[in-house]
Amino acid sequence: MPRYKLTLEYDGGPFVGWQAQANGPSVQAALQAAVHAFSGEAVTVTGAGRTDTGVHAHGQVAHLDLSRDWPPRTVREAVNAHLWPQPVAVLEAEPAAEDFHARFSATGRRYLFRILDRRAPPALLRGRVWHVRKPLDAALMAEAAATLIGRHDFTTFRDAHCQAESPVRTLDQLEVRREGEEIHLRFAARSFLHRQVRSITGSLAEVGAGRWPPDDVRQALDARDRAACGPVAPPEGLYLTAVTY
Repeated sequence: MPRYKLTLEYDGGPFVGWQAQANGPSVQAALQAAVHAFSGEAVTVTGAGRTDTGVHAHGQVAHLDLSRDWPPRTVREAVNAHLWPQPVAVLEAEPAAEDFHARFSATGRRYLFRILDRRAPPALLRGRVWHVRKPLDAALMAEAAATLIGRHDFTTFRDAHCQAESPVRTLDQLEVRREGEEIHLRFAARSFLHRQVRSITGSLAEVGAGRWPPDDVRQALDARDRAACGPVAPPEGLYLTAVTY
């Protein structure tokens, strides 16, 4: 049975997240319906990461199996035709080995968090950035972020409902840079805990706003206590940008 690897882009705003659920539309369900519409097959589309409600992607990866050996270009074009007008697109479809698994074969994931720190609210970027009304100090945020790089127990920055067996993760990259009116936070790791990126971002924003000194982030990490986390950043600024294999 042919297996296909899909690279996806989507606006997470209209969806309850990646995973198909009974309480609203999901990216996974939209893709599965589109595949069924063109192929007549009821398939499961497996994603590399279960993005939350409102989280975007322009580098999500998924796989699916079809009984017929369709040309990859046909898969991409047909699925996109049946996805319209939902804000989901297949950027690339390619053949995959039968043992390829979008989630378990992945060796790394990259996320971007965008903060717009200006007085005026976003118009064109509404729903795609976290709007903070006062300027943040990106240099202080970067100083605090550096203390989180490496292998740590991230209990403080782990959602209370996280189902991971261990809170220990290795954060390979956490870069904070100003890009014009925005501050971009770039994260890279093999895997992340539930809401880890948003929890870290919210705490770093406390530093940028002057409410926490940079060392407070390290102290929060060392506390290994969810209560020590700062406010969790909202989902609309978060993007899954790449999955590596």
